[in-house]
Amino acid sequence: MTSPDERNPQHHTRKMRQRLEETIQHLRVDIGKVDEPQLKALFETSAEVLGGLVKAFQDYERKNEQAWKR
Repeated sequence: MTSPDERNPQHHTRKMRQRLEETIQHLRVDIGKVDEPQLKALFETSAEVLGGLVKAFQDYERKNEQAWKR
């Protein structure tokens, strides 16, 4: 049986945003722990891409993009 929270799309988007933000933070912390410039660039690029996904989830929650409006 699914709970009302599990049926709420914002419950899922909030949880996913939180996980993405945690991953972004982890990537940015690890940038300071490695010496290889290519790996630093990969981590920074990954954090930026995930930041775009976080924004997409926020836009969905707020319905501020035409694609998310009914």
